[in-house]
Amino acid sequence: MDVQNRVVPNEEQIKGFFEPAPEGPIYMVNLLKFKPQAEYEDGRSTDLTGEAAYGIYANAVSELLTEFGGVAGFGANVERLMLGEVEELWDKVAIAMYPSRSAMMDMMQSPRMQEIAVHRAAGLAGQLNIETVGAGGTWIEPPAG
Repeated sequence: MDVQNRVVPNEEQIKGFFEPAPEGPIYMVNLLKFKPQAEYEDGRSTDLTGEAAYGIYANAVSELLTEFGGVAGFGANVERLMLGEVEELWDKVAIAMYPSRSAMMDMMQSPRMQEIAVHRAAGLAGQLNIETVGAGGTWIEPPAG
């Protein structure tokens, strides 16, 4: 299996956003790899790490998600690989729920998303986004205490 991190979807993946989707929510699994230093396309000088730049984006997206009926449900640092082999691990895993694929597309095309996307591009070396669906999709709550 060849794994390639990307920051922008390819043409086939973009077309997939517009294909009919199952009814109900989608859960987007994000495997994130950050640049050591943020690099803004407009050339601005910054002391931000890639993770810090992406954090600006992630905080704004969490707010935006709620406006479109979604939830930023999970985020954690990657500690180690338990099973399998990859050349390089991702830095963080995040899972977001969107009420539908069309709601996700509406959010992605919103003016606010276009405004904050500069921080995503500045911070990410690449990522994998895995769309998951199904009646069995549920949030797992941590045990109390």
